[in-house]
Amino acid sequence: MKSVIWDWNGTLLNDLDHCIASINVLLEKRQLPLLSHNHYKEVFSFPVKDYYAAIGFDFSKEDFAIPAREFIDLYNDKVEHCSLHPAANAVLAHLQNKGNKQFVLSAMQEDMLEKTLKQQGIFDYFDAIAGLNHHYATSKIERGEQLIEQNKISKDNAVMIGDTIHDYEVAEQLGIKCILIADGHQSARRLKSTGAPVLDNLGELLKNGWV
Repeated sequence: MKSVIWDWNGTLLNDLDHCIASINVLLEKRQLPLLSHNHYKEVFSFPVKDYYAAIGFDFSKEDFAIPAREFIDLYNDKVEHCSLHPAANAVLAHLQNKGNKQFVLSAMQEDMLEKTLKQQGIFDYFDAIAGLNHHYATSKIERGEQLIEQNKISKDNAVMIGDTIHDYEVAEQLGIKCILIADGHQSARRLKSTGAPVLDNLGELLKNGWV
C-alpha cells in the first residue's frame, strides 16, 4: 500500500454527535420525530437528500435546498468544537513516517474541508484534498476519479478508509481497496453488508497491522 485516501467526516473527524444535534434542530422545527444516536446510524445515507426524505422531510412542501442550507449553517457554526477520533493523529503520523501518500476525499464543500483540516492541525499530512463545490453532500465518485488522475495514484497500491457504505461504493467505482471504520456515521451491521473489512475504531488500524 502506497496511497491512502481518507474520508473526513466521521472517519478522522468525530462529528457524529454534532451532526445528530444539528439535524434534530431541523426536525424539531418541523415537528418531526428526533433521531437517537442508534437510529441515526441506521438511517444516515448518501445522497443526503434521500436520508432527509427517509426521516420525514417532505420535499413537496419545501425544496431540499432549504433544510440543506439550514443544516450546513448549523454544522459550520460549531464544527470547530469537534475533535479528531482517538488515534487519528497517531495513524496519520505512522503513515507519513512510512512514506505513504495521504489524501482526503470528502462530500464536504472543499473550502470548508480545507478550513476544518487546518483547524485540527492535520492539513500538512495530506498530499492533496478533494471536496465538493456545493454543500449538498452528493456522490464523491467523480471527485475521486479526478483525485486519482491528478495525483497519478496507482490503484493497485491504494486503499480508501471511510465510515459509510458510500465510501465502499466509491472505492469500488474507483477500483481500489476499502477499509471501513464503525465508530462514524453508520452502524457496524450496515457496514459489514458490503463485505469490506470493518474495524471498530481507527486504533485497530495500527493494532492489527492494517497500515
